[in-house]
Formats: sequence, structure tokens, C-alpha cells
Amino acid sequence: MATDSNKRRGIYLLPNLFTTAGLFSGFYAIVASMNERYIEAAVAIFIAMVFDGIDGRVARMTNTESDFGAEYDSMADIVSFGMAPALVMYNYALSDLGKLGWLAAFIFVAGGALRLARFNTNLGTADKRYFQGLAIPSAAAVVSGLVWVGTEYGIDGSDMGSFAALVTICAGLLMVTNFRYHSFKDVDWKGKVSFVVILVVVLAFVIVATQPSLVLFGIFFLYALSGPVLTIKNVKKLKLEHVVGDEDSNDADFKAEGQNDAKEAKKSTEKSDSEQ
Repeated sequence: MATDSNKRRGIYLLPNLFTTAGLFSGFYAIVASMNERYIEAAVAIFIAMVFDGIDGRVARMTNTESDFGAEYDSMADIVSFGMAPALVMYNYALSDLGKLGWLAAFIFVAGGALRLARFNTNLGTADKRYFQGLAIPSAAAVVSGLVWVGTEYGIDGSDMGSFAALVTICAGLLMVTNFRYHSFKDVDWKGKVSFVVILVVVLAFVIVATQPSLVLFGIFFLYALSGPVLTIKNVKKLKLEHVVGDEDSNDADFKAEGQNDAKEAKKSTEKSDSEQ
């Protein structure tokens, strides 16, 4: 009779299929931008966002969550929403800026990596209603959306290099701030709604379909601005910790060190008591 320790170990297929599809979309965006197919590259990043939103929900619905899936999802995110948007923007508008161009792209990638690391370490303590800093898929949507809009309207990337660098740098920095962004995780998607809500949803789809590049870029650009506005509105006096940095009590490394120090102090106390 087999025991739990002897059960065959494996990887859940269904949620990781969606994660792999998102990773493929991000990689395809990089390749497409190398061949100057910028619209395809931008659309591929938005498709990766769809897969990224599906994989976690599928894992929870099918009870197939795992540590491997969580780590794989983070690795896929840094490619699809970190490297891909940065390289697509670099190939489109930043390459002519020289050092400033690739530094702007690197700031975005580094901001995305730090954002993911902070999110993973704060999973158990963060307020589920808000994100701390701009989420990396939303930052990717701002950068790739700008590329999509510029290409759609025939704007040469070199003509908007400085503006593109500013947007890329700001998106990267917003990811590592303490600005609060609505996560919309408190919305009851299973609850009943009125008929008017359904009409609004249909109207929203129609509006997006008319000019998808402009509408999607506008939505995510306004969402990126909502974090600073929401934070400034909800605090009496804006302080540095409201913008960037962590208080010692909220720092993951500080917590770990504090726990270790407490354990060592407890052991030394017990040892001294036994000697007495």
C-alpha cells in the first residue's frame, strides 16, 4: 500500500499550460519587435496578460495550486511583463537615444523584478484590496500600449524617443513605490448584478473594439496615475514612506532577523536558567 511519501511527484498540467502560453506570448513579442512588427509585439504582451490572469484562477478553481506553479508564474512574468515590454520599447523608440535608451529599459526591467520579489514576500501580510506599487502587468500595458498607439498612428519611434524614455522610466519606478492601487480582488464576480451593468459591459467592449490601442493605453495610463492620486488623497500629510521605502516593522528581512534574534535570546535565557 503506497504512502504519501511514496506517491509519484509531478506538476499540475492545466494551470502551467496557461503560464507557458503567457511566457510564449512574451517571448514572441521580443522576436516580433526585432523584426519591426511592433503591433504584433504589443498585442502579444496584452495576450500574455490574459493568460496571466487565467492561470491563477484556474489553479484555485481546480485546487491545483502549488509552490512550483507560483515560482514558474513569477519567472514567466519577468519575461512577459519585464523583459518583453522593455525590449519592444527599446527597439521601437529608445535605441536612438544611446545610453539613455538602454538605461531606461533596464530601469523598467529592474523595477519589475523588484516588484515581483516584494509581492512574493508580502503575500501573507498585504491588504488584498490594494497593490503596493503598480503591478507589473499594468506597467507592461502602459509601455506596450504606447508602442501600439505610436505604430497604429504612424508615429516614428525616433520622433518620440524622449517621451518614450520618460514613460518607461516612470512605469519602472511606479512599480517600486508604496503608492496604493486598487486590486479589484474585493469585487464579487459571482454575485448578481442589474441589467444595466450588463449593458455597460457590452458598451465597454464596443468602445474598446473601436480603437483598441488608444482605449487600452488610455485605461492603463489612467490606472497608473490613480496610485499617486489615491495615496495623496487618503493621507493627511505626505511622507517619504508613503512614496518609497519600507518601515522596519514591515520589512521582510527585518522580520526574519527579528525572529532569529528573539529565538537566540530565548535560548540563552533558558540556558542561563538551567545553569542556575
